[in-house]
Amino acid sequence: MPNNHSHIDASSGDKRVGIAIFANGLLTVAQIIGGILSGSLALVADAIHNFSDMASLIIAFAARKIARRPADSKMTFGYGRVEIVAALINYTSLILIGFYLVYEGVMRLIDPPEIAGWTVVVLGGVALAVDTLTAMLTYSMQKGSVNIRALFLHNLSDALASIAVIVGGTLILLYDVRWVDPAITIGIAAYILYLSFTEIGGPIRILMLGSPPDIDTQKVVNSIEMIDGVMELHHVHFWQMEEDEAALDTHVVITADHFNKLEDIKSDIKATLEEKFGIHHTTLEFEKAEHRHENASQIGHQNPGTSI
Repeated sequence: MPNNHSHIDASSGDKRVGIAIFANGLLTVAQIIGGILSGSLALVADAIHNFSDMASLIIAFAARKIARRPADSKMTFGYGRVEIVAALINYTSLILIGFYLVYEGVMRLIDPPEIAGWTVVVLGGVALAVDTLTAMLTYSMQKGSVNIRALFLHNLSDALASIAVIVGGTLILLYDVRWVDPAITIGIAAYILYLSFTEIGGPIRILMLGSPPDIDTQKVVNSIEMIDGVMELHHVHFWQMEEDEAALDTHVVITADHFNKLEDIKSDIKATLEEKFGIHHTTLEFEKAEHRHENASQIGHQNPGTSI
């Protein structure tokens, strides 16, 4: 599995996230006040979205700090997965916000209120500047972290929403088309939901101990079984310890005439896994052919024909 970690050091990354938190906090306050004074639901919707960004940034900031803790007796695998949990929380919050905005937008479409267009345009412009800044701060960090990617998508969608708010405010100023504001709100919400549902599967897959999506698990099994002395694999488990760290746990059946070459076979297996598939963390249990598990399933621990 390719390693996509960003080259930005931890301290610099934390500083970027801290700046983004401060900027989004100021913007949220300004947009909420402006939205209430102007009567613009689209502006309030953008403010709520920015508030969720600020909360997400705080969660991500804390997760980055916790993830760097070393493994201990309580967390023997370390704390890295806290960033996956943070990403899941952030995507879930986006989904809830998206559905709420759809509801509010539909209500406003039924009875469009009067809106102060200039307030919407000015604050929309400020929001666009802040959202663009935040997206730029997190862009170079998001390639190696599902946690930061969730933040980047938050801010990217915010920037697009701000453009929509500016366009809506301009149309209201020029033509007094009030239904544009709730229509834009629904559009923003639809985009938020699309991004969230598209991305949330990754963190869920990792937390559910799913196999790495970019590794052909059957190809891995076949490659190991082709190594001289390996008879078969069973009870094979693939999972991701963290976002970019694949792991394998399996039973390896060794032919009787090769069991005295166990260390060489183990070295060949580990070299194949690392060089061909980028799997560096492995747990291998070796069995002699005459003592192997009978009728064991190749994938997982459940024997064929059994049920829960």
